[in-house]
Amino acid sequence: MSESDDKIRCDACPVLCYIRPDMTGACDRYANRNGQLVRVDPHVLLDRAVSEGGKVVRFVDAEDAWSGELLKTPGPFVTAVGAGTTYPDYKPAPFIVSSKAAGVDMVTVVTEGIYSYCGVKLKIDTDRHLGAECATVRAEGEPVGHVTTGEYGSQMLSLGGVNHLTHGGKKEGRVTCGALLDLCNGRPVELVVDDGASVIVQAGKPPIVNGKLEQRMRVGCGSATIGMFAKQWGDKVDEVVVVDDHITGVLSEHQAGKLLGIRDTGIRMKGRRSTPGRYFHVAEPGDGWGGTNITDPLDIVAGFNPKVARSGMTMLMVSTTGEQYAFYRLDENLRPVEAELPENLRQSVERIRENCEPALCSVLFMAGAGGSLRAGVTENPVRLTRSVRQALTTVTAGGAPVTLWPGGGITFMVDVTLMPENSFGYVPTPALVAPIEFTLRLDDYAALGGHVGEVRPLDEVVAQHALRPNTIFANGAVTRARRKA
Repeated sequence: MSESDDKIRCDACPVLCYIRPDMTGACDRYANRNGQLVRVDPHVLLDRAVSEGGKVVRFVDAEDAWSGELLKTPGPFVTAVGAGTTYPDYKPAPFIVSSKAAGVDMVTVVTEGIYSYCGVKLKIDTDRHLGAECATVRAEGEPVGHVTTGEYGSQMLSLGGVNHLTHGGKKEGRVTCGALLDLCNGRPVELVVDDGASVIVQAGKPPIVNGKLEQRMRVGCGSATIGMFAKQWGDKVDEVVVVDDHITGVLSEHQAGKLLGIRDTGIRMKGRRSTPGRYFHVAEPGDGWGGTNITDPLDIVAGFNPKVARSGMTMLMVSTTGEQYAFYRLDENLRPVEAELPENLRQSVERIRENCEPALCSVLFMAGAGGSLRAGVTENPVRLTRSVRQALTTVTAGGAPVTLWPGGGITFMVDVTLMPENSFGYVPTPALVAPIEFTLRLDDYAALGGHVGEVRPLDEVVAQHALRPNTIFANGAVTRARRKA
């Protein structure tokens, strides 16, 4: 209860704030309104329409006569955004809602999880070198994660996790939590990789690497680019080199070139030859051509075999995004001399650009739904895990579909751009607060030992909460309470 007559104790998380009237707790999520503990943010309900690919599709139950409606919607879906938590974890979930779907009695269990075991996985579409694998990633100078693998035109980062949130210093935990919160709520965050790049990341937006806005994700590696566009080069140029930090492609040696009758040019490439027309490690990684550190593409050409090459032979060098290109003719000494790009080759460079998708940042929230959260669903938490494994229970986050990892526990990932705005909160333990919903048949819920006595009809929940105004203070001011030492 209260520390004094005008304060109330909040038990929504382990911080246990004492909150004065017209103030919020340290998380800005709960407030003291006239002596009552209330949730500041509105509880979000989704209303879904049935449509696919722009076409409206109607499904009619066998016993359901069509009333003339164009749409048959499943009705509101109660998300966990703004619902509240189960802390201190012995309580049932804040909302356990019953509804009907295709004549079947269903239950959705709704709660906001407090996640110390959480983080984000970042996919950053860029050819630029961000940093070595395993290099530390920092925000505000504090370590918050590390670089993982380079994928097909993207660099992956892993941020957060229990070690950064709890095992480092107090500032490291606070900064990590703040960076995760901003990323999950769609705000930009600047990250700096040790001995690497500075990158501004925002979900669904292009990355900004070392101050430069990325425009395109590569069409493919150098070898794949050769294969895709070989026909467009066959009768227009003698040699094409697609510069790529990973797999540089050479048209005359590549199998695509051989099958199209491209003659040998005698070109000699730096780097390590893999299979014909495919070269690894032609230069060091960087922010130059094709993700290498070069600004002059001729730096990766060792020369031409005089027994094969001839004066006047032509060569196009291009990056995997088409952003950089150069055209050359060999002089009498078989040295490449830059010349103006012919119009018929310009079209192929434009085609490479056209086939490059927009560069974006993807943010996937990843967390483990542990025993305390599961206790809000059932008194025997392992039964919920088994029900999820058996596909009897569907897991969503703010109504968005999730990817469930195999193995023990309920570890999931969700694309934050599919979730309602500002779905994420935090508590200064530090930990993130995120919505999670479990939906299953009512009889399956009873079988796993769920809190059946707490089930409330959907209509009742909608009537009470769908139109609840988000007005805590008359003047709109929000003031944080201090945690009692």
